Amino acid sequence: MRLFLAINLPAPIRRDIRAATAPMRNATQERRTVKWLDDDHLHITLKFLGDQPDESVGALRDALSAAVTPHAAFTLDVGGLGAFPNLHAPRVVWMGVSHDPKLELLQHDVERACASLGYPLDGRAFRPHITLGRTRERVVPDDARAIATAARGVRFAATAQAHSVDVMQSELGPHGARQTVLASIPLAGAA
Repeated sequence: MRLFLAINLPAPIRRDIRAATAPMRNATQERRTVKWLDDDHLHITLKFLGDQPDESVGALRDALSAAVTPHAAFTLDVGGLGAFPNLHAPRVVWMGVSHDPKLELLQHDVERACASLGYPLDGRAFRPHITLGRTRERVVPDDARAIATAARGVRFAATAQAHSVDVMQSELGPHGARQTVLASIPLAGAA
């Protein structure tokens, strides 16, 4: 099964993000160069694990419980748009999540817990974001300009409570990926 670890956002925030970013989706609707994600797929990925055996979920849950439960629930600031590598040649279009020491420490401890189970450490710096869409091929300049122009017009800022780290399964299908929470490890004081 294809696994990743994430902080899932509350449904109202996901709907608000989708509504606020509609101009960006509309800007590329004609050529469909960007595969925009449904609002139920909007989350903050802490670590992507890829294809793993079914029995790995229990060990992940146990290791994450020890690493995550000492962390207190906290508030995330969400807003701002960008792309990797940039809006002029987007491969991944995202909404930003403010760098917060609490989030950074949580992600670090998630990374350490995974390393204790033999998963490779990610050598890249953690750049918290919410993926909005991905491109399958190089975006033509007209679409890149349209996305960048639409992004400049989006005004969105919100706060969301980080209350758990979720072990997620992503099942690829003909109509896109279906994501399922396999285990949820609550942060201290989460309601």
